[in-house]
Amino acid sequence: MTTTTATPPSLLTTRTSVALSFALNGLLFATLVSRYPDVRSDLDLSNSALGLLLISGSIGSVLSLPLSGRIIERFKPAATVRGGSLAVGSGLMLTGVGATVVQQAWLAVVGLFVYGIGTSIWDVAMNVEGAEVERRLGRTIMPRFHAAWSVGSIAGSGVGVLMAALGVPVVLHYLLIGVVAVVLAIRTAGTFLPVEERHVEERPRASVWREPRTLVIGLMVLCYATVEGTANDWLSLAVIDGYHQPHWVGIAGFSVFVVSMTAGRLAGPLLLDRFGRAPVLWACSVAAAVGVLVTVFGGSLPVMFVGVVVWGIGASLGFPVGMSAAADDPVRAAARVSAVATIGYAAFLAGPPLLGLLGDAVGTLRALVVVAVLMVPASLTVFAARPRPVSASTD
Repeated sequence: MTTTTATPPSLLTTRTSVALSFALNGLLFATLVSRYPDVRSDLDLSNSALGLLLISGSIGSVLSLPLSGRIIERFKPAATVRGGSLAVGSGLMLTGVGATVVQQAWLAVVGLFVYGIGTSIWDVAMNVEGAEVERRLGRTIMPRFHAAWSVGSIAGSGVGVLMAALGVPVVLHYLLIGVVAVVLAIRTAGTFLPVEERHVEERPRASVWREPRTLVIGLMVLCYATVEGTANDWLSLAVIDGYHQPHWVGIAGFSVFVVSMTAGRLAGPLLLDRFGRAPVLWACSVAAAVGVLVTVFGGSLPVMFVGVVVWGIGASLGFPVGMSAAADDPVRAAARVSAVATIGYAAFLAGPPLLGLLGDAVGTLRALVVVAVLMVPASLTVFAARPRPVSASTD
C-alpha cells in the first residue's frame, strides 16, 4: 500500500472550489450566448440558419460526452476540468473571430464545435466532483453548485448587456472574459478532493446504458435540458422578435430567466431534503410549463417577464437533481453521469435547428410553446430520481 504525507484540502475548501468552477463555466457560456444577436446580424443569418450554426456546438458536446466518463476515470476530475476549460476558451475565441472579424461562418462552426467538446467534459467532471462533495457532506447541495453556474451566467449576461449597449466588439468581449475565466478555472481545480481508491470486486460489469434507472433519469434530464436550453438559445431572440424590442431588452429577458433559475436552485436543497426529489421535481415541471405559456401568450412585457420568472423557477432543479441521482452510488458515478449527460445534451443537438425551423414558420416566440409540451414526459419520469442505496462494494 502506498501512503502519502500530503494534506488533502478541506471539504469546505473543495466545496467552494467546485462552486467557483461551476460559476466560471456559466460565465463563459453566458458570454457566448449574450452576443448571439450580434452573431446572427453580422453573419446575416435567418433563425433556421442560426439554429444550424448553433448545432455545431451541440455536436461537439454530444460526441465527447460518451467518452467523458472514461476520461475522468483515467485523468481524474481536476485534470479534466483544466483541459476542458482550455478548449472552451479556445472555442470562444474562434467563434468570435469567425462570426464578427472575418465573418466566415465555417470558422464560427469550428469554434462552437471546440467549445462544445470542452464544455461537455468540463461539465461532467465538475458534476462528478460535486456529487462526491455532496455525498461526503451527507446533504443535498448539488442544486447550489448549479446555482453557482447560474450566478456565473447572470454575471456573463450582465456584462453582455453592457458590452452590447456600448457597442464593444464581440471578439474583444470574448477575449477579456475568456482569458480571466480559464486562468481561474485551472487554478481552482487544484483544490479538488484527492481521489479515493475504491476496492471493487473484479467482475464483468454491464454497461450503464443497459440500466433502466439511468436511462429514465436521462430522459428526465433531456426534458429539463430542453426547457433550460431553449431559454439559453432562443429567449432573447424571442423577446426581440415577438415583442419587437431592441437587443438589450432581449438580453435582459434572458438575464431575468437566469436570476429566477438561480433563486430556485438556492432554495431547492431545503425543499428537496424536506419533501423528496420526486414531489419537488413534479412541481417544477408544472411551473415550467405554465411559465413558458405565459411568456408566449402574455401579450405585454410585464406579463411576459412574470412568465419568464415562473419558467426559470420551474427549470431550476431538473438538471442538477438528475446529476445527483445518476451519481448516488459512487461506484461508476462518472460513467452514469456521462450517460445521463449524453442523453440530456441531445436536447442541445436537436433543439436549436428544430426550434429555428419552427420559428421561421410560426415566429420565434410562438415556437416556444413546444417546450411546455415536454413537461408532460418530464413529470412522468421524476420517480426515477428517488435515492438508491449505495453499493456495498464501495468500501
